Amino acid sequence: MSFVAEFNALPLASLVQRSLSAGLPAVRASLARDHLSLTDFAHLIGPAGGELLALMGQRSHQLTQQRFGKVIRLFAPLYLSNECVNNCKYCGFSRDNPIRRVTLSVDEVLREARALQAQGFRNLLLVAGEHPKFVSSQYLRDCIAALHAEWPSISLEVGPLETEAYRPLVAAGADGLVVYQETYDRAVYADLHTSGPKRDFDWRLETPERGYAAGFRRLGISPLYGLADWRYEAIAVAAHAAYLLRTCWKSALTLSLPRLRPSAGAFQPLTDLTDRELVQLVCAFRLMFPDVGLVLSTRESPRLRDGLIPLGITLMSAGSHTEPGGYTGAGQEHTHQTVRGRIVTEGASEWVALPGHPTPATAQFDVADERPADEVAHLIQRLGYEPVWKDWDAALTG
Repeated sequence: MSFVAEFNALPLASLVQRSLSAGLPAVRASLARDHLSLTDFAHLIGPAGGELLALMGQRSHQLTQQRFGKVIRLFAPLYLSNECVNNCKYCGFSRDNPIRRVTLSVDEVLREARALQAQGFRNLLLVAGEHPKFVSSQYLRDCIAALHAEWPSISLEVGPLETEAYRPLVAAGADGLVVYQETYDRAVYADLHTSGPKRDFDWRLETPERGYAAGFRRLGISPLYGLADWRYEAIAVAAHAAYLLRTCWKSALTLSLPRLRPSAGAFQPLTDLTDRELVQLVCAFRLMFPDVGLVLSTRESPRLRDGLIPLGITLMSAGSHTEPGGYTGAGQEHTHQTVRGRIVTEGASEWVALPGHPTPATAQFDVADERPADEVAHLIQRLGYEPVWKDWDAALTG
């Protein structure tokens, strides 16, 4: 049985209602348990849980130090391409957005990666829009193979593939797979994804299982907060995480906490997850999943990111760019504009790269923390933590 069958049987609406109606005694009882159920998690993220946030934060801090020590792992996203065949209303890369697009060559990918390596990074996340013509399995394999000799840890955040298509990527050197479900609310999902293969909710939901079968040693999941009720999303992803921990137990698991950011298309969040609620969610995830990595990206402000470090975060990006070529300007000589998926070469001078006038590709979203990586690393040290740039090497299992 895949998670789709279990997901379809989840009483999510009932759990959300329990979250909203639980009183302080129910929250205290949940906090007293060593092993939390999905109902306990729902209690912790409810309004009454927010009243005990100081206690939750203290326990989350203690549990994180017990399981992970005073360590923050650092990684960098490297965008390969912003081409995409999907129409997703909330995404800057959506096919119909009239943006500047480019797909980096393998040499340009190496150029970007070496710039990140010079900053200290040894943990790389390759990101790309979903476009089989530009971002083929062979292209991904070539990029991974070229990077593998210099990068001990390579993860992918790309369009979902079949298990057999993932296997060559693992063999080439990729060891992590990240996939955002975007939203676990089927109705919202159907409304937001208007065309393209991404419309298949179940296919996307099963992606971590296919990746596990292909041999990825790390799996990462998350919704994108701001599309549906955040408590519904959090309970759904908690159920998904619990399932993966049971069935894909040979792989490590991470949970991300991304909130919508401004992007091309000017999509506005449909729901709100406040800073305080985000803190509550971090603590609840840590108490529910003591050994799961919690990821925080540069979508969040410097002040909030700094404050969350002691409360349960174990993995952070830093100095990020969300456009192909963002670190070195690679690919700027051959960007192009697309309108409704078609390349425009005339009458669009503000978008199209002209000879002698390189034009940057459009970013997926605006980052909120623009501090360079070394500044983030120094801040981590000032807080009494150790920034870890490399935490894996293939020689460990070779």
